[in-house]
Amino acid sequence: MPLICVCSPKGGVGKTTLAANLTYALARSGSKVLAIDFDMQNALRLHFGVPLSDERGYVAKSAESYDWGQDVLTAGGNIFVLPYGDVTEAQRLTFENNLVNDEHFLARGLGTLLNYPGLVIVADFPPGPSAALKAITPFADLHLVTLLADTASMSLLPHIENQRLTGGELNHNHGHFFVINQSDTRRQISRDVTAFLEERLGDRLLGIIHRDESVCEANASQKSIFDFSPSSAAAFDIEIIARKIVAKLGINVGDGTVHNVSRKSGL
Repeated sequence: MPLICVCSPKGGVGKTTLAANLTYALARSGSKVLAIDFDMQNALRLHFGVPLSDERGYVAKSAESYDWGQDVLTAGGNIFVLPYGDVTEAQRLTFENNLVNDEHFLARGLGTLLNYPGLVIVADFPPGPSAALKAITPFADLHLVTLLADTASMSLLPHIENQRLTGGELNHNHGHFFVINQSDTRRQISRDVTAFLEERLGDRLLGIIHRDESVCEANASQKSIFDFSPSSAAAFDIEIIARKIVAKLGINVGDGTVHNVSRKSGL
């Protein structure tokens, strides 16, 4: 059960879009993939065709439920999504309080999913430090930190290097890696920042995603970049990143077959 955490020290970097398209990329090769949303904006579901009016999710009843997998939604093919859901402020605070104060809370709620054979999990988090990101770190196989090719992202590198996202090592298994998103070769500052980050991060840089308007258009259509514009630069870049993750984690990707859907825990 590989668990990949997609996070960032700041918002607006395309983190959720990357998590969604990474889910699509891994599922295209035959892996059964679950996308989990830990961000109260509840936006991850929209990338998988879940209607805006659909308020289902696991957080509202997380304190009473011992199996959050019952709230998993099927998104077609090998893809499943566990939305954050629509919650009250009290429900959000209860959820975060439980993450902080109950060391078994996350393992109990996600237990069935974490032990589901052959399932790859891609988890999306709110920007910056969060209770969820810290709580899930012991279970994570790899953290993927998303940055923009801009000076604001570059200035936040010390936040990660000084362990400010979780107060400790970001990943204890296969480590944490970086993705530079929306690198624009037409702009000098973007080229300069990309070059600086390439040199600074070295082997920790897993990939660079070029700025591509097809990504925004695919989001608006609630489609993956692979379905919307399979020959686009961004689709190629994300596919390469997915293959690198597969290699690092030793994921058995299969042959592209769509698996039969079991009813256990929504999968």
